[in-house]
Parts: sequence; C-alpha cells; structure tokens
Amino acid sequence: MTELPTNAPEYRLKQRAMDRQSIAAAQFQALRGMLGRILPTNEFYFRKFLKSGLVQADRPADWAWLEDREALARLPITNKAELIAGEQAPFAANLTWQPERYVRFHRTSGTHGHPMVVLDTAADWRWWIASWQHVLDVAGISPSDRALMAFSFGPFIGFWSAFDAVAARGALVIPTGAMTTLARLEMIRSTSATVLFCTPGYALHMAEVAAANGITIADSPVRKIIVAGEPGGSIPATRNRIQSAWNADVVDHCGASEIGPWGFADAKGRGIYVNECDFLPELISIDNGELIPFASIPRQSENARCASAGSGQGGSELAELAELVLTTLGRDGSPVIRYRTGDLVQPVIHTGSQGESQFLYLAGGVLGRTDDMMIIRGVNVFPTSVEAILREVPEVVEYRMTAVKAGQMDQLKIELEASSDVTRSVGELLQARLGLRIEVAQVVDGQLPRFEAKGKRFVDQRGD
Repeated sequence: MTELPTNAPEYRLKQRAMDRQSIAAAQFQALRGMLGRILPTNEFYFRKFLKSGLVQADRPADWAWLEDREALARLPITNKAELIAGEQAPFAANLTWQPERYVRFHRTSGTHGHPMVVLDTAADWRWWIASWQHVLDVAGISPSDRALMAFSFGPFIGFWSAFDAVAARGALVIPTGAMTTLARLEMIRSTSATVLFCTPGYALHMAEVAAANGITIADSPVRKIIVAGEPGGSIPATRNRIQSAWNADVVDHCGASEIGPWGFADAKGRGIYVNECDFLPELISIDNGELIPFASIPRQSENARCASAGSGQGGSELAELAELVLTTLGRDGSPVIRYRTGDLVQPVIHTGSQGESQFLYLAGGVLGRTDDMMIIRGVNVFPTSVEAILREVPEVVEYRMTAVKAGQMDQLKIELEASSDVTRSVGELLQARLGLRIEVAQVVDGQLPRFEAKGKRFVDQRGD
C-alpha cells in the first residue's frame, strides 16, 4: 500500500483514529526528539530542568526514561507569568535561539494579563500551518473555496496563521484589513466568499448590521463560518443563532499565541478535540489540584453523546472539571512544556465508532477560565454558562457581565441591549437555570461595545 503524504487529509484522519497506546507512543517519541533539539540552547527550559535535577550542566541529557505520563510529571510545570520576561526584555522568555533566527513576530491579546511577544522560526510557522489543517479538514475547505478574513490584521497570531493555512490549502484568501462591517458584507457579496473567518460575537454583529441595512445575510454565498477567540462556537445557543442568521455551518477551534492551534471541532459542533499529533495534553483536577490519570477519563459511546447533546454545554455527566495543560511537540523555536493554559474543560475519550477520533475530547469546548470562575452564594458560575442562557433569548442583541465583590462574596450584574424589554424574563430564566437571582438591566441600543477580535463581554472588577 502506498504511504499517504503527510499533508493529505486522509493521513490526518488515520492519525486521529489511532488507538490511545499508539497516540501516546508517537507523542513521547516526538517529545524526546524535541528536548534533544532544543537543549541546552533554550536557556529558559535548561535552567528549569537544571533546578529540578533533570539535567546536569556538564553532560548531555538522556531522555530515554521519558516514555509515559508518569515520567512526564517529573518535568516542572510552566505558567504564563514565567514566559513574560518583563519590560526589560522585548520577547517571551522561552526562546531556543537568538532572535536573528526568527521570522515571525506576534503578540498575545493581553485579555488576561500583560501582552506577551512570541516569535517563530520559519520551521515553527510551517508547524503552525500543518496544525491548522485539522481545523480545515472538519470545515471541508477545498481549493474551490474563497475565504474572507474579517480581521484587522494586527500582531495577534490567529489572523495570520488562519490566512496562511487557508492559502496553503489552495483556497483563495480575501483580507479585509480595517474595512467597516458594511464594507466587509459588500466584499462577501462581490467576491462570492464561501467561508468566513471571525469571532462568534462578530459573526452576530455582522448579521445585525446586515439586517439594519436591508441585507438578507442568509442568502449570502457563505456556507462555513470558522470561529475562535471566544467560547461561543461550542455553546449551542450561540452557535445556533449564528447558523440561523447566516444559513451556514459554524466550525469552532481553539488556540493561543504562546501555544499554537491546539484544538479543532467535532463534526457536530458539540465540543473540541485536542490535536494530539502536535500537542501532549494533561489535566489538573479543579477539585483537588492533582493530575487526573488518563485511565480515569470517562469513555463515552455514541449513544451516551446523543443522550447528553441537549445538556446546554454538550458535556458528559461523568466528566470531571479540569484545567488543561499542554506541551507543544514541534514548535522548537518557542516551545512550551507542561504549560498551564488556564482553560477549564470536561475531558472525555470517545469510543464505539470505527474511524472516529481517539484524541482527547473536551465536551462543550472551553467552558471558562480558571480566573473567571465566580462563586455566587455558593454556586460556581462561569461566563460561558451565562452566555449559553442569554443567547437563547432572541430579543437579546448584545450583553455585558460585570463581576464585583460584595464583602467576601462575588456578585454579578448583567446589562442587555434587546429589541424589547426582556429583563424580567431573562432574570427568571437565569434563576431557573442557575438557581441564582442575578441583577439584569436593559440599556439603550448602541451603548454596549461591539468587538471585531476577542470580545470582552465579561468585566471582572473583583480585584479593583
């Protein structure tokens, strides 16, 4: 049998369908190879490993012992604060080589802290583009497609990586730079764009602008909308609202500037698979802060998934809430090893369907951030849980959540823009679903901000 080229969708399908033992063997082989290539020139990780006693300054390291997750746990955890070297250093701390070796400059959004500059070599960028292909496989992107990028193309990496990944696929890519929303809608019409790349919130805003200008957006040529930057793409109510407005399928994916494009949607849009070809995932229990053994992750059959599909987040009742930890397996110039992402997830392994992906599955996608979780009168509440409810109300056009401290307790206030007064019905719905009374206020149209890039609909004032 002729071996498939590594850039073929069929090859990636075979990778995703490997059994768990084969996946783990490939991951640890890749990890050992990466460590051999980056050390000792990556001073950041060399110092961390030296301090942990894993390497010695005067002799080469032997990584033969690193062959399973039990051994992996000996490597130190990495957090974002460590990578931000400080104002005196312009780039992230985890560079393997001198800056002259790098060709790509990008910066994090700074949504959850200080913006961080990340660099990539030409080889790293090829790895980014290859990783992106899993997302495009799910979306069914082909050379006959025309993809419109509804971004302003600043230093945020997601826009650029999506652009180059689609171009590598052979499809026509249409940048829109600093165009207005109305100009982008006209560009969709004039170019017959079949794919739209944007955030979930901006897809809804484009539909809002289209309606205000008499444009029937459901009649546009767009058949796929690939979203990221916000969790809405895996929230059923948000996804359904976008799909209904555009008459197009929504495909979610996850990534981060300092990590890479690590997640891609399942075909039915119920959650996110971790791309275990290029990333090695671990999970830290939110309940006790301990690593969750992969053997204890719930296995879920197709029947169980169908039964839980209407649960709001699409998750398994058995899945434990965990923080996702990722190790890159190919980004040699700027690697992250055992990196705490801050993303809250419910892990599942799918079983029972031949050819289905055996990669780690996150039911409902990213459910929230560790630093966004609120405890309101003893109830754990995440912004995504609130969004899932608000997007079910057709009258709600835009919203903002503000968390504050009242003594030692968290409190939440919600502001709405809506086509009619729905404050009472929204408050009742929130109480019925969350078991909490939450203050809901309606504001005048246009008062709340709209977002082209990552939305900031959750304002956390608890530390002010």
